[in-house]
Amino acid sequence: MTESGSTPPGDAFVLNRVIGMGTPQSVGSFRFWFADQRWEWSDEVALMHGYSPGTVRPTTELLLSHKHPDDREQVATRLAKTIETAEPFSSRHRIIDTKGAVHHIIVVADRMADESGEVVGTAGYYIDVTETLEEHRQETLDDTLPELYEARAVIEQAKGALMLVYGVSAEQAFRVLSWRSQETNVKLRSLAAQLIAEMSTVTQAAVGVRTEFDHLLLTAHERVQ
Repeated sequence: MTESGSTPPGDAFVLNRVIGMGTPQSVGSFRFWFADQRWEWSDEVALMHGYSPGTVRPTTELLLSHKHPDDREQVATRLAKTIETAEPFSSRHRIIDTKGAVHHIIVVADRMADESGEVVGTAGYYIDVTETLEEHRQETLDDTLPELYEARAVIEQAKGALMLVYGVSAEQAFRVLSWRSQETNVKLRSLAAQLIAEMSTVTQAAVGVRTEFDHLLLTAHERVQ
């Protein structure tokens, strides 16, 4: 994942300091090529699985071996469908790292095309949304950032959309929104408003909704005025 290194403007910066307590979100990037089923992990994704950067070559077998036993079959099925239909690999599941710790992961992805425009794989992000002891960060937001109250309605709507599509808690949904705000250097309220404005374009059902929403989440910042 490429770090911009720049400071998010306005409310995005303040919100990220509250949400992250001054530390970055646990997010890493990946790429997967359909033809030879080749994976590429960023250092952050390797660390999520318990490996030091550069010490492991990710494979489908290794990927599935780290899935929680209760989630492994659904991830394998989703991956097989991704390869068969050339759809982005998106999922919400648990992984078990090399030390036995369980991580709750959201995989948000989009299509990856070559120079001719042909879809050759899928690329996106692993987002570790494991609940922490900081369960009162939303209350902290309410108490310390009254200047953001006017933006709360649209942010709450965007949170609700993420909760519905990804099946996560309000806390986790807010962390995902905060990550995209920081990653794209776009104000949180603007990003949330763009997501809500474009929700009407999501027309498919079940997995299709997830795929279309992933695309919106990863590209909404490009259309913010």
